[in-house]
Amino acid sequence: MKKILVPVDFSEYSEYALEIASEIAKKQNAEIIVLHMLGLSEAILTKDEAQEAAEAIYYLKLAEKRFTTFLDKDYLKGIKVTETVQNYKIFSEINEVAIENEVDLIVMGSHGSSGLSEVFVGSNTEKVVRTSDIPVLVIKNQIDKFNIKEVVFACDFKMENIRAYHSANRLFNLFNANVHLVYVNLPGDRFRSSNQIEERVKEFLFKADSGSLENFDKVVVQDDYSVESGIFNYCQKINADVIAIPTHGRRGLSHFFNGSIGEDIANHANKPVITFKI
Repeated sequence: MKKILVPVDFSEYSEYALEIASEIAKKQNAEIIVLHMLGLSEAILTKDEAQEAAEAIYYLKLAEKRFTTFLDKDYLKGIKVTETVQNYKIFSEINEVAIENEVDLIVMGSHGSSGLSEVFVGSNTEKVVRTSDIPVLVIKNQIDKFNIKEVVFACDFKMENIRAYHSANRLFNLFNANVHLVYVNLPGDRFRSSNQIEERVKEFLFKADSGSLENFDKVVVQDDYSVESGIFNYCQKINADVIAIPTHGRRGLSHFFNGSIGEDIANHANKPVITFKI
């Protein structure tokens, strides 16, 4: 891992994300790019050129001044940190910044008293998740001694998830993490027998791992009444550090498990959540 992008709005949640990014950067010998989006309104940008330039410079200087205080952190010592201010208003442009700078990971903080429910329901972080081709790690709390050792990768083992599976493996291999591949088996119409699940998983892994079934032993079938409760219960059982889930990008997390289950996972998780583009 070489570069980590941290979009910030100078809130305490941005600080949580920045601190986690710094811990990852130290372990991976990576640099951090800190991005602030000005988002100047059309009212400013449609003024005459002199006024527009003057106000743009004012807001730019204000952001730079806030950076001086925001980045004055002991935990950033020894890390190469680059700050950038852009007048982005469309959050898909963060993906463009990430690609242009060859970023390996985006780390963002969540907002709101209800935690990730404010992030993944129409908010800025959700917009980044939906449009990002780069893995996005969402942090909702301040975490002491953050480690990525035990990971739950929740998957329904449909072939469309192979890209996300590969991305997750590449990332978690950098941390020497133990990845638990979790399939949640539900009652009712969505119930599958052990043989049906085994057949689906083997077919998926055979194609994803070029004919190898080495990772089959890492697959856990969790019986529960809902996908989210199955994932949470298994996370609690192994004391997982991170929940990883594939996303359909622009169609949002709600399409991962059909309906709103993907959003429920993010909304109610008390763990960091990392998303991978399908």
